[in-house]
Amino acid sequence: MVGTNASKVLITGVAGFIGRHVADSCLRMGMDVVGLDDLSGGFLGNVPEGVRFVRGDVSDDSLVRSLTETERFDFIYHIAAYAAEGLSHFIRRFNYMNNLVGSVTLINAAIRTKVRCFVFTSSIAVYGKNQLPMHEEQIPTPEDPYGISKYAAELDLKSAHEMFGMNYIIFRPHNVYGEYQNIADRYRNVVGIFMNQVLQGKPMTIFGDGLQSRAFSYIGDVAPVIARSPLNPSAYNEAFNIGADSPCTVLELAREVADAFGVAPQVVHLESRNEVIHAYATHEKLGSIFHDLTRPTSFRDGIRIMADWVKRAGSREPVVFDNVEVTDNLPPSWAGTRP
Repeated sequence: MVGTNASKVLITGVAGFIGRHVADSCLRMGMDVVGLDDLSGGFLGNVPEGVRFVRGDVSDDSLVRSLTETERFDFIYHIAAYAAEGLSHFIRRFNYMNNLVGSVTLINAAIRTKVRCFVFTSSIAVYGKNQLPMHEEQIPTPEDPYGISKYAAELDLKSAHEMFGMNYIIFRPHNVYGEYQNIADRYRNVVGIFMNQVLQGKPMTIFGDGLQSRAFSYIGDVAPVIARSPLNPSAYNEAFNIGADSPCTVLELAREVADAFGVAPQVVHLESRNEVIHAYATHEKLGSIFHDLTRPTSFRDGIRIMADWVKRAGSREPVVFDNVEVTDNLPPSWAGTRP
């Protein structure tokens, strides 16, 4: 291990879901944590006590330049993103501004200020379809603008390392769920969507037959690895899948969520949408480097932990994304999304 607990770090997306949990882990290690978030998808109440919070957009070059040059961070954890894969087809410009231009803005700042390691949360969306199980030796062929933006940022990090010697670590998480997830987002995070619907006494809505499968990953198995990663030089300049090993269908998820709330599963099937049908990955590479941190929480236990938090936090009214750029082929259930 390298570095000290006194490392100064920047976490983008700190008011969001994964950012909140990574910040918690960094604080427990004694790091000096600055958090950046524009609160477009997160909540101020998610920011842990002890984080020095800055409100702003990662694509704001003047803000990012001033912040990084003033603070001189040891590590940057770039977690901020709008991770709605399906919706990304209809918000292409918004997607690339937030997920690619924002990443490049931070990479520039990291190069200028000699950041020791840039930790980037990408996604298994970079793999596309028909590459099962997904593993790091495969050549990514993303299918949607979200995956394209993430893979472009990965390539830019590799280029920055080759040109300037800046170290990076790439994580490709998948279908992460848990406490502090935004259950009001109707376009992503199916676990949160289901729990919000159950709490409101509504049926769970499923696109298509529900036989599409995902490996749902509990946040407590993901965030600590991301937080500790820049202290491990063996991980530098590598990409890692991170998440659960065993996939289940969306129908199985619906039954598990209903059981966690003590109700009979009620589902409504909507018209299928264009999406990758099956997505799950291998994690041997992660285990070979972070073997002391990879003790997975069972699917049932993770769902119940999140359900207990949702019951305490209460339901939220689903939020409509009001900046859709293309309405052609927009799923009918998203028709209320304003162009």
